[in-house]
Amino acid sequence: MTKVNIISGFLGAGKTTLIKKLLDGAFEGEKVVLLENEYGEVGIDGGFMKETGVQITELNSGCICCTLVGDFTEALGQLIDTYHPDRILIEPSGVGKLSDIRRVVDDVAKTHEITLAGCATVADVGKCRMYAHNFGEFFIDQIESAETIILSRTQMTTQDKIEKCVNLLRGHNERARIITTPWDELDSAKMLETIEHPSFLLTLDDLPEPDHHDHEHEHHHDHDHDEHEHHHDHDHDEHEHHHDHDEHEHHHDHDEHEHHHDHDEHEHHHDHDHCSCGHDHDHHGHHHADEIFDNIGVETPKHFDEADIRKALEELDDGNGAEYGQILRAKGILPLNDGQWLHFDYVPGETDFRYGPADYTGRLCVIGVKINQDAIKELFGI
Repeated sequence: MTKVNIISGFLGAGKTTLIKKLLDGAFEGEKVVLLENEYGEVGIDGGFMKETGVQITELNSGCICCTLVGDFTEALGQLIDTYHPDRILIEPSGVGKLSDIRRVVDDVAKTHEITLAGCATVADVGKCRMYAHNFGEFFIDQIESAETIILSRTQMTTQDKIEKCVNLLRGHNERARIITTPWDELDSAKMLETIEHPSFLLTLDDLPEPDHHDHEHEHHHDHDHDEHEHHHDHDHDEHEHHHDHDEHEHHHDHDEHEHHHDHDEHEHHHDHDHCSCGHDHDHHGHHHADEIFDNIGVETPKHFDEADIRKALEELDDGNGAEYGQILRAKGILPLNDGQWLHFDYVPGETDFRYGPADYTGRLCVIGVKINQDAIKELFGI
């Protein structure tokens, strides 16, 4: 019997970092396969994960739970038939709906010997309220459909904000286990034990309806002041990519890169409320990820100056929504003029840099809402 764990989380929440933590010690002696999907034309996370030695199958042509449900079902069955793993870790797209992924696993279980051992959603404690308000159709589905919610970056905020976040999440999932302890204080085995604890297991009847829509369809892009604080001094365990490149870790220093955004100046109003969103939707008013989110995926042989990449990401982070759109995530693996390869991972207010192994060519992926692809290409000089 193959165990299946789903590790969900909205864009930039930290689910890839959590999976690396679990792979670092929770599955000793097990044959593990990772199935991940990336929303975007160019896969990036696969490059980050290759160093773990885990077999990776990527599906990159769209959202795993919308346009690729059929392909995902087939891919999952093929993984089981080909590798006969003890465990499969599924990392859905950050804009995927966890309820849809659970239904696919249930379908595959009718023809293959697999069991859903536990689903977790990673949620950034500093952005929960903003994402629930702006992208609730996707964010809240991930919260409602998990037995365990793992808060990330709790070591970077106050106890009061943690408690407010927990109260918000409890409003959408009363029974889930919520991990609030900073990740560097928990070993990977304890994380897995919590994810798989049998005290509360969802059934298909507990999941949101596929065409469910009410307040969760509100997509007002208002940035709450607290949630949009910019933290550039990263905790080691939370943002370390576990690649034994300690001497090359590059984190923005808070004093050098601190941004003071006034709440009123940094509000974005992109009206996506119910059916007035301006996007196509089905007859239930149910949105697909590719109707709300935009992405740009680029492959390039160009070599870059590291300073130019940093400057471009700082420009994205300076509240230039009118010029570039609302950027939610940027990831890249790019060759530098000095012969090194720079791996970076951006979410609003935070950027991780490190030197890593070469890839077959340079790659950049940017995800957001109403993004200006030409302006972003020009910004990076591509």
